[in-house]
Amino acid sequence: MLIDIGVNLSSARFAKDVPDVLENAQKADVAKMILTGTSVEDSRSVIGLCETYANDFPSMLYATAGIHPHSAETFNANAQRDLQDMVSHPSVVAVGETGLDFYRNLASEEAQQRSFEAHLEIAINAKLPLFLHERNAAVRQIEILHTYRDLFTDAVIHCFTSDRKTLYKYLDMDLHIGITGWICDERRGRDLQELVADIPLNRLMIETDSPYLIPRNMAFSPKNNRNEPAFLPWVAEGISAHRPESKQQIVADTGITAQRFFRL
Repeated sequence: MLIDIGVNLSSARFAKDVPDVLENAQKADVAKMILTGTSVEDSRSVIGLCETYANDFPSMLYATAGIHPHSAETFNANAQRDLQDMVSHPSVVAVGETGLDFYRNLASEEAQQRSFEAHLEIAINAKLPLFLHERNAAVRQIEILHTYRDLFTDAVIHCFTSDRKTLYKYLDMDLHIGITGWICDERRGRDLQELVADIPLNRLMIETDSPYLIPRNMAFSPKNNRNEPAFLPWVAEGISAHRPESKQQIVADTGITAQRFFRL
């Protein structure tokens, strides 16, 4: 079963044709997708999308609720209460997107760490897994995760693009790894191509992170230069080119893992 664990469906780039995007995904055999919440407002939006399309696309859409590290300065007591309320919604299956990003530092490191630790507490109390972002912040993120590891249920490092040492540290904590179309990029994706086979198959999940990261192994170029959940099969194909399993097995096993991880 194809399950896209990271879709930014609330993006303005999808505003005019969400039903078509969902129909395209169905035609590509994408059975389920997790819509990413990146702020309080955005988390409300993705929950709203789950509600709006529940009848036309039953059991297809789920959501995360959280504040991306880029927006960590917006985290305050009101935001924390809002997130605590949202994680009880039946469509919400994970807390996030949260984590640390010391590459762009659009929020201060201190604000990011405060927000991240608060998200960890929310996930622990709600008994939900974590949907994590990390860029150029592995040392500190791993330190924080170690502190809480016995308390939270599970976590996935979404859109993993780091090195082997970092990968092993995440795997040592029994975390899951999300792989995007980055694996299909013959320029930027070479390092990931070399280490993707080191990820245990039962710890691997796949995602488009659409509308970003169009898989560069596709047989055509989207006219609107936008990635979609319908392109998830190309991510699976890109992974299979660098692992011993077939594309079909990767689709099947990552689907089973995602169902278990998100309790779908």
